[in-house]
Amino acid sequence: MSLPEVLLWAELRKRAGGTAQFRRQHPFGPYVLDFYCARARLCVEVDGYSHGVDDRPERDERRDAYLVEAGLQVERIGAAEILEDAHAIAHGLHELAMERIAAGPLSQLR
Repeated sequence: MSLPEVLLWAELRKRAGGTAQFRRQHPFGPYVLDFYCARARLCVEVDGYSHGVDDRPERDERRDAYLVEAGLQVERIGAAEILEDAHAIAHGLHELAMERIAAGPLSQLR
């Protein structure tokens, strides 16, 4: 894992044990998700420098389309944002997951 992923994982783990539990490096179809909350059907991808070069943006679009089609919400977060405040990012992701869980399964298919 990259440094931003390690920092985010440390913050997400502090919230473990509740309803919205995240997993790291979770396999899903042909992909491995950086972070995934199964109950919320929420995927979190950390985007570093490499996500903006060569064919990576197109690959990310295809990946996101596959995940959305499978009923997941995909949140892409820049590595620099996590380095700036991993605690706040993790808090926001936890809140988003809790909102999706509270809204029920039908809202997660949008």
